[in-house]
Amino acid sequence: MTPGDAKLPDTGSVQVVDQDDAADVVDAVDDASAGRLLIALDIDGTVILEDETPSPGVVEAVAHAQQRGHEVMLATGRSWESTHRIMELLDIRPEYAVCSNGAIVMGRQAQGPEAPATGAQGPGAADSLAAEYDRVHVETFDPAEVLSLLQEHLSDARYLVELPDGKRLYTEYLEDWNLRGADRVEFEALSHQPVCRVVVVSPGQTDTDFLELVSRIGLTQVSYAIGWTAWLDIAPQGVNKATGLELVRGRLGIDPANVLVMGDGRNDLEMFEWALRNGGRAVAMGQGPEEVRTAAGEVGLSVTEGGVAAILRAL
Repeated sequence: MTPGDAKLPDTGSVQVVDQDDAADVVDAVDDASAGRLLIALDIDGTVILEDETPSPGVVEAVAHAQQRGHEVMLATGRSWESTHRIMELLDIRPEYAVCSNGAIVMGRQAQGPEAPATGAQGPGAADSLAAEYDRVHVETFDPAEVLSLLQEHLSDARYLVELPDGKRLYTEYLEDWNLRGADRVEFEALSHQPVCRVVVVSPGQTDTDFLELVSRIGLTQVSYAIGWTAWLDIAPQGVNKATGLELVRGRLGIDPANVLVMGDGRNDLEMFEWALRNGGRAVAMGQGPEEVRTAAGEVGLSVTEGGVAAILRAL
């Protein structure tokens, strides 16, 4: 009898197997569990294009990976408000999602509201998915000092902060930001309470300008990532995608070597290092900055060429 021959007996009957056959069945289950991967995907420039449509083939490839028993999740700088809408787009309901560059980890409720049918679309579908998740881990910091320091050097910048409950406050409208449910406030109000992250965009600044500014003013009490589209994302000190993913990996009981991460930005660097240090895989998208491609263990196709799909289909 091979492990593949084992099946549940008919209802009401009892099937007896000898000790060796029973051991084979247990070994087969253990082998399948041991081969399960934790696949963490960045969002922007990795699974979606600039117009927020999916990268070619990614939806089907994600479904393929899930059918093979792997856990496919998102690890992003986006807030939960934006993240769960991409989960709906990809038609996934993972156990966890790492948001806000690791400052927020969302977990699916054991007995949440009844989910709509797979592939359900429509205005209420994403909101229904969001209701299935709770915050299981939150990191915060006092933003007053860093905001004051940045305002001294970036007087015309636009700011957004995310609060522990997911509420967002911003100073001025920016087309690239998803401001659904966010409140516009005066700059001073951004510092009234602890936050999970600060996002800064300054018209006319480049990513190189931000790198030079950070070096000059010394942002030492926080973690930060600089996007290659000229924005600055600030998180609590020592918090990044890797810290959120390690929490998830431990909760899921997945071997550290059974990790596959993919991304395209500087906020993916710690995630890459974490995966590679533990014997996992880190794949940079082909269009990412040179320092991101250099930090990864592998460089795949670009997001427009379906880079994620190519990797997942090969699993």
